[in-house]
Amino acid sequence: MAIFFLPDPETGVVVCAATYFVRMFLLSAAYHRYFAHRSYNTSRPVQFLLGLFGLLTMQNGPLWWAATHRNHHRHADTPDDLHSPRYHGFLYAHSLWFLDRKNRATDLSAVPDLAKYPELRWLNSRVSTNLAVAAYAAGLYALFGWTGFVWGFCVSTVLLLHTTHWIQSISHSAGGYRRFATPDESRNHWVLGVVSLGEWHNNHHHSPGSARQGWAWWEPDVTWAVLRVLSWFRLVWDVREFPADQLHRATAGDAPAARSGG
Repeated sequence: MAIFFLPDPETGVVVCAATYFVRMFLLSAAYHRYFAHRSYNTSRPVQFLLGLFGLLTMQNGPLWWAATHRNHHRHADTPDDLHSPRYHGFLYAHSLWFLDRKNRATDLSAVPDLAKYPELRWLNSRVSTNLAVAAYAAGLYALFGWTGFVWGFCVSTVLLLHTTHWIQSISHSAGGYRRFATPDESRNHWVLGVVSLGEWHNNHHHSPGSARQGWAWWEPDVTWAVLRVLSWFRLVWDVREFPADQLHRATAGDAPAARSGG
C-alpha cells in the first residue's frame, strides 16, 4: 500500500523495473545457468562476484540454490522433488517450500564442485546473505529515498520471487506447451519465458547443460545474448548450447506440437 502514498511514481516504476531485470539476470545467468548447471566457465574472481551479487536476489546463497535445483532435476516430478505440484500441491510448490524450515539447510553433497571453494561457502552463510540484503536496501534508500526502498527493494523482490516460483509451479502443472517429451511435466510459458529473460522450462529440462534455452526466434533468451557478449571479452568461456542438429531444427522455425496458452 505504501506505493500509493509515495511521490514521483514514474521514478518508482523505473527503479522497480531496473532492479527486477538486473536481479532476474543474476538469477538466470549466475544462480541457474552457472552455479546449478555449470553451463559455462569463468574465472574464480568472476565466480565470486556472481555469487556475491546473486545474494541480492534474496533467494539464499549460491550453494543452497544450486543444490536444491540440482536435486529438483534429479527427482523432477517424483515424490522426492521438493517443489513438485503433482505430489506436494500447487501452493507448496509455488512458494511454501521456500519458506519451510526443513528446506533451509544446504546439501553440500549435491554441490561438491562448488563447496570446495571457501569463499563460496562464506557467501552461502546466513550472515553474508543478511549483510548483502541490508546493503542493497540501504543503497536504494540512499539513492532514491523511500521510493527506492519500496519500489526497488520491496515491490521488485516480490515480483522476482513470484517469477521464480511460477516457473517451479505452473511450469510443471498447466498450460503452455511442451516442445519435448521429457519424462517430467515441464512446459514452456511464453509470458514467463519473456519476463524471466529466457527461462524456457521444457527446453531447459530437455537440455539442462545448455546455457541457451530459447530454441526458436520467438523464444527470446536475453540471458544467453548477454553471456555471448561477455564471452567476447573472455569474462566467460566454453558457453555450451544445444546439440547442433537439434539447434538447426529449432531455428528453422519448428512450432511446438501442442500449445494451450501463454
